[in-house]
Amino acid sequence: MRILAIETSTEYCSVALWQDGVVSERCELVGQKHSEVLMEMLDALLKEAGVKVKQVDGIAFGKGPGSFTGVRIACGVTQGLALGADVEVVGVCTLEALAEASGKDKVIAALDARMSELYLAAYEKRDGEWLAVIEPCLCKAEDAPSLSGDGWFGVGSGFAVSGVALQARYGDQLSGVDEKAVPQASAVVGIGAREFTKGNAVDAALALPLYLRDKVALKTSERVAK
Repeated sequence: MRILAIETSTEYCSVALWQDGVVSERCELVGQKHSEVLMEMLDALLKEAGVKVKQVDGIAFGKGPGSFTGVRIACGVTQGLALGADVEVVGVCTLEALAEASGKDKVIAALDARMSELYLAAYEKRDGEWLAVIEPCLCKAEDAPSLSGDGWFGVGSGFAVSGVALQARYGDQLSGVDEKAVPQASAVVGIGAREFTKGNAVDAALALPLYLRDKVALKTSERVAK
């Protein structure tokens, strides 16, 4: 089975190809230039593997939360490629992708959502699958949902921008933190491959984003008030 993956929800752009458990990936820090570099990265990845788009069995994509523009790019490109190749798709939560890449079994994943808020979720691995202990949500660090137990590992840019507040919130429950971790296609494709195997893929038309927030910026009056 061959699964292609796209992840563009942060300032990084990454693509990956899963071939019967072997993963190849390309990842670059591109800022806001995803639309300029994504197709070139995909083309280079596939050429290196000697695979054409029509030879893949499905496409996984980072559905968010994250950058509104980045998430829309991933959804749009996934839809176009999947329709052309006549394959189904799997959307993967970027917070779960952070957990997947962490190498830990108990993970608090947090991404900077701007406007003094975070995209946050907590996952625990059980029997090789991720269970959402805290479902993906939008919150302020000081209001983050509570957790039971210890041994939780924190990942993501949320810990870079709100580390003090998150440390205060979770305290000794945290065993460590990787604030530089970003969602990447290699993790997306791993989760995606499992979902394809379980028969959870959907039609390309259902490659939809997970936003968690409709508002993307503060009004001038709100910025002044802050």
